[in-house]
Amino acid sequence: MQTEVELNLEAERRLAELKKLDPIRLFVKKQDVTVRNGDHEVPVRIFFPSEREMKLGIGRYRGGVLFFLHGGGWVTESVDTYERICSLMARSTGQPVLAAEYRRAPEHRFPVPLLDGYAAARALCAGELLPNVRAEDVTMIGDSAGGNLTAAAVLLARRRGEFSPARQILIYPTLWNDYTDSSPFPSVRENGSGLFLTAGKLEAYSRLYARDREDRSDPLFAPLLEKDLERMPDTLILTAEKDPLRDEGEAYARRLAEAGNRVELHRIPEAQHGFFALGIKHIFVEESLAYINEFLKAK
Repeated sequence: MQTEVELNLEAERRLAELKKLDPIRLFVKKQDVTVRNGDHEVPVRIFFPSEREMKLGIGRYRGGVLFFLHGGGWVTESVDTYERICSLMARSTGQPVLAAEYRRAPEHRFPVPLLDGYAAARALCAGELLPNVRAEDVTMIGDSAGGNLTAAAVLLARRRGEFSPARQILIYPTLWNDYTDSSPFPSVRENGSGLFLTAGKLEAYSRLYARDREDRSDPLFAPLLEKDLERMPDTLILTAEKDPLRDEGEAYARRLAEAGNRVELHRIPEAQHGFFALGIKHIFVEESLAYINEFLKAK
């Protein structure tokens, strides 16, 4: 299994940016706000389920909210390139989706992307973005590296005692720190080559995100390293069958359940990593949205 890969970062970013040409973006119902993380302003885009909620405005909205952190290996993608799936999630769930534009590695390495997302989530849970929304209304959600940032932000919030979202949803999340032959997860070897996301790419992304080897030992970098997983929000984890990240997502679900948390886990058969981010009407996306909607309705 090849795990030494040198990424052409600019080429990867240019490829991701092609999604900005999506004509659907012209019809998306959205509004932009910002949140401060120290001296940096974090852009946050609010996607509304319908014209009604958009006209109602952020000052009068009451109800559930999805707070979303996008994937892209911490180094590519953006809220702009995720507009299709954010809009689809808002329409499917009937809840506004707030997507934070965290700064990316390698220009801004761990923990900067995490702290940008955390600052936006904290502001939302404190009622600073939607005045009638509090932590008990918030579901934090992320895919891939965004799933990593979501899981880490929830751990950090519990550590600091600053807020506690009602739920978290992790879609094929990155939760470990090693994608070489030393990985304890069989899916890294079974699905680590010949597919969209390879073990080599995962290892390269991790190198670009970490400042040094020590960062990889931090549970906020690799949430599966966290020893205490008690008192966590209700959790839904979706994994893809043909994904090197499959086993670590499922291991996290088991550990959360063993710690006494309410956890739901679903593996999407035949799916590869990255399917959700496309936001197209595909059976894998529809299956995932069905699980998300059922999870949001459960008490």
